Amino acid sequence: MDASSSSSLTILTTTTISPPPISFRGLLPPPLAVRQKPRFPSPLCLASSSYSAQIVTKESEIELENRKFELLRAVTDTQRGLTATPHQRSSIEEALVSVECLDAGKSIDLDLLDGTWRLQYTSAPDVLILFQSATTLPFFEVDQIFQKFECRDQFGQGVVRNIVRWSIPRLLEEHEGATLLVSAKFSVVSTRNIYLEFEEIAIQNINVSEELQALLAPAILPRSYLSLQILQFIRSFKAQVPVRSSQRRSVGGLYYLSFLDSNMLLGRAVGGGGVFVFTRAQAFI
Repeated sequence: MDASSSSSLTILTTTTISPPPISFRGLLPPPLAVRQKPRFPSPLCLASSSYSAQIVTKESEIELENRKFELLRAVTDTQRGLTATPHQRSSIEEALVSVECLDAGKSIDLDLLDGTWRLQYTSAPDVLILFQSATTLPFFEVDQIFQKFECRDQFGQGVVRNIVRWSIPRLLEEHEGATLLVSAKFSVVSTRNIYLEFEEIAIQNINVSEELQALLAPAILPRSYLSLQILQFIRSFKAQVPVRSSQRRSVGGLYYLSFLDSNMLLGRAVGGGGVFVFTRAQAFI
């Protein structure tokens, strides 16, 4: 064997022949996606969000109370609307709208509406004429005016009573000589509108003045049975006039409750009947 053959053999024996690479692509299932652990907000983040929400809520409450205060301040010294000037009425309307916009779109809460509300201001002509009469007629006085809603635990309906405290000087007690009561049923017809159906007008709770009692039964003499009967009749007297009859539908109208919370009620008589500002009062009937 020559030298060249020996060299070739040595190269062949020392060279390693590698097998072709084996591919497992397509034979193994694709790798499973790595599931990441769900991220939950930390207790610190939750506490921060809750605190921020409380701050926003508190600021909203403060803003509402400030606007309500401005409205009540605007109606002060207007004698519940009787002496309001055009400039005052404009300011009152602006203050009223600023309160209404914070409660817009919410449905009427009948449980919250239930109760007695005292009139603080109105531009309704049929109410202002009572105040006007009291200033021009020496024998007529108008004291407080209330609206009493009876609608707790009711579904879309209830009863409302307009209560006017009035008196006749020297004949009836001052401030609470008698009560004019206008009763109506109401039904909720939309988010904020109720429809009133007036049913009855009544005069009741007549309280005779001390001057009239002395006239009927002088203080120096024992009161006779007749005088006591007269006084009792006057006190228990109640005149009732139905507003409707079986032949016709009762007088009614739409009343828009533009704002309602625990201590203020704002309303608008639909059709240009005026606005009303009420505050919560203690029940008395």
